[in-house]
Amino acid sequence: MLDGAGTASGQQPGVTAATPVTRTDASAEVPMSSTEQGQTTLDEAFEWRVWRLEEREEALKATKLTFNLRTYYLDRNKFDGSGNEAWTVGGSAGLKTGYFLDHVAFGLTGYTAQPLCAPDNKDGTLLLGPGQAGYTVLGELYTDIRIMDGINLYAGRKEFNTPFINGNDTRMTPNTFEAVVLQGRTDLGEGCGTLKYGAGYFDQIKERNADDFVSMAIAAGAKVERGVFTTGVLYQQGDFSIGAIDYYCADIINIGYIEAKMEFPLGNDWKLRLAAQFIDQRSVGDNLLQGGDFSARQYGFKAEVPVGKALFTAAYTGAMGDTNMQSPWSGYPGYTSVQIQNFNRHGENAFMLRASYAPLCLDGLSAYALGVFGTTPDQANQYRQDEYDLNLQWAPPKGVLKGLALRLRYGIVEQHGGDVVNSTDFRVICNYTYTF
Repeated sequence: MLDGAGTASGQQPGVTAATPVTRTDASAEVPMSSTEQGQTTLDEAFEWRVWRLEEREEALKATKLTFNLRTYYLDRNKFDGSGNEAWTVGGSAGLKTGYFLDHVAFGLTGYTAQPLCAPDNKDGTLLLGPGQAGYTVLGELYTDIRIMDGINLYAGRKEFNTPFINGNDTRMTPNTFEAVVLQGRTDLGEGCGTLKYGAGYFDQIKERNADDFVSMAIAAGAKVERGVFTTGVLYQQGDFSIGAIDYYCADIINIGYIEAKMEFPLGNDWKLRLAAQFIDQRSVGDNLLQGGDFSARQYGFKAEVPVGKALFTAAYTGAMGDTNMQSPWSGYPGYTSVQIQNFNRHGENAFMLRASYAPLCLDGLSAYALGVFGTTPDQANQYRQDEYDLNLQWAPPKGVLKGLALRLRYGIVEQHGGDVVNSTDFRVICNYTYTF
């Protein structure tokens, strides 16, 4: 919602929508973060852009053009021995104007993904449309109205980034939404922190590999058309933040999300970062999603310790209720949701260990390895799973190659039970973004 990002997730303050800093499969990851690709944490969902408060140039002079070129190869082998495979090329071209009359700006972005090699019998990578077909779509076309400093209204087709409504930009193109969203920020005074808030109505979604928009309820799996109402608030003071956001889709589902973060100095160079999350999902109204009542919950805890160019992370999640957790309009934000599995089946607990490192030998080079160890869920014929992921990336921060990101990803899931083979996932991504 609540993010005024243009075409990318996870942007940082002071970065324009035309120069995205993202944590996606197809672009650069911040080495000192353990947030998985395609996820949006709650404190990022209300991120504000300082440039909006300072930009006073004429609107046309302030217009930014952004081109993103991607090529992506994915090869996945599933538990039953079948597989998905495709190699694609594409990307996006976008425009964001400055503010006309200091109050009204416009944005648009077109996306495309085309096959280079896509076997017909290996459909399902989500890099292409059904049947391994290429697609082209106008994913963003919106108006940004600055009502006053600190309050903006967005209307139209746009990418937004919150925990359960976000771009999930881990393939060729992100999710975008037809929505009306109000976002604001209030500084509570020196030493008192900042309050960020938002509210909106999301009517339709263009899913990652689609060339059209469908009702939010249909995307969730229902057979009726419904939109989603969202409201949320985030309080930040120094290294502490706490916030909550709610998603209500009439007769379909209600999702509530709470997250808190805190940092504690352990010495001159060490700082312990702690985070906790709680997710509640339940049926509402006429129960048109599953035909009856359901409820599910997941809690999670995460601890991080940065040491020089390294970051060590441990996380734990536990899911409960009478059904699996769901994420119909986003990547799943659970702390143990990783490259292949989300570890959010009901009754499933999971523990993750992760280490990342950015060596000094080459600017922009980073790597991480992780393991997630799950328990047996409370479903018949469901078994314990463990996942191991490796990631290597080079994203030069300066020079003529700035904007380039090269990435290798490999994941394997071992299932302990059932007549299955291991599931593997191999990805090669080249991404280049240029703004002028």
